[in-house]
Amino acid sequence: MTTLRDTGSVLRHVLATLAYRAAKTLRDAPPGFGDFQGGPTARTPRQIVAHMGDLMAWGVRMVQGESSWRAEGGVDWDHEVRRFFDGVDALDQALASHDPTGYRAESIIQGPIADALTHVGQLAMLRGAAGAPVRPESYARAEIMVGRVGPDQAPARYEFEGDASAPRERAGS
Repeated sequence: MTTLRDTGSVLRHVLATLAYRAAKTLRDAPPGFGDFQGGPTARTPRQIVAHMGDLMAWGVRMVQGESSWRAEGGVDWDHEVRRFFDGVDALDQALASHDPTGYRAESIIQGPIADALTHVGQLAMLRGAAGAPVRPESYARAEIMVGRVGPDQAPARYEFEGDASAPRERAGS
């Protein structure tokens, strides 16, 4: 079994990656974005960020050897954004300071962290639908550092225009 001690720095880097991507997506969100309705049954960005805060709290409990789920989100956008980043910080500190209690690192990645990364993608799509798209970036070249898990992240180094997945025209075609 892989323990948190064995994979702690990688796990913390994944968490720092989550913080970087979330900060980029949440930074400069347009007024009212928290209540943007992407569809009649879709969660609002505020509800998604509140859920992400709950995920981080669940991750902390997992590091401590408990797996109970609690939905604690509220109704204020700014509060939920702060709660999410406070939760990322709490999870990072828990990963840095706790002896593993037997919870598999893989469970923490595939549960709360991967779920939160999925929700960052949803928020980015909702930003585009709300008319305020997030600029594409070469995230492999981003300045992401273990322990830097708050909303204040390094500026993007390699943003670009357009869609990197779009087929390119060949020269001479």
